[in-house]
Amino acid sequence: MQEILKRAAGIKLLIFDVDGVLTDGSLYLGNDGEEFKAFNSKDGLGMKMVQATGVAIGIITARNSQLVSRRMKSLGIEHIYQGKSNKLSAFEDLKDKIGLPNEQIAYVGDDVVDLPIMGQVGLAVGVSDGHKFVNRHAHWITTSSGGRGAAREVCELLMEAQGTLKSTLESYL
Repeated sequence: MQEILKRAAGIKLLIFDVDGVLTDGSLYLGNDGEEFKAFNSKDGLGMKMVQATGVAIGIITARNSQLVSRRMKSLGIEHIYQGKSNKLSAFEDLKDKIGLPNEQIAYVGDDVVDLPIMGQVGLAVGVSDGHKFVNRHAHWITTSSGGRGAAREVCELLMEAQGTLKSTLESYL
């Protein structure tokens, strides 16, 4: 765990996949083609808290969804890449835009399309219910499932490693 905390201490950009990470991976489709997703409110609060400590958040997802745009806007997330089947090119664009080395970037993924980025970053995180092959390539695996608190765990891990978790939580007292 010391190695994970060391990696987490230097993270300045935290990137999430959406389906299977910020949601449980289920896609609910209406007869009219409208798509529904469920996001976890605890994950959202964790994302807001880690941003308040100075860690930027990015989203890279292969699907396009107005729901994702709306949810991320409500969380104050500016770096959103949707419809990116080649996630690595989106990662390179975001990295160049922010100007950080790979070692200061963390990525949370759940499936094989996330592996090209996970192999590049300083902290690669898999979710507990992610694909087994993917999790074998992660530095750390959450105990919570995607869409069920995994994002909150990652946010709190970074805050703990960076010495901001206690003060952040106590600010709610």
